[in-house]
Amino acid sequence: MRIVSWNVNGIRAVAGKGFAESVAKMDADIIGIQEIKANIEQLSPEITDMAPYKSYFYSAERKGYSGTALYTKKPCEVSYGLGTEEFDHEGRVIRADY
Repeated sequence: MRIVSWNVNGIRAVAGKGFAESVAKMDADIIGIQEIKANIEQLSPEITDMAPYKSYFYSAERKGYSGTALYTKKPCEVSYGLGTEEFDHEGRVIRADY
């Protein structure tokens, strides 16, 4: 199993710099993305629909801040946050169970 973690510092910025091609070359089973700094409504299908992955996004309440994404092939269940109000408004945790 191959797992990749990548802090992109803005997913829209890297989208124009070959993000989709880089993800395809990684050939990972799970790719965790940090600091997406965008809401899903701001993202193109090139970023949200990247076969063979299923994508999950957890944005911060504050626009242009924080946020995570997960690209994975076959999770059993996905949940968002830690279940702690103090930390669950910044979009920092996506949990996938396999």
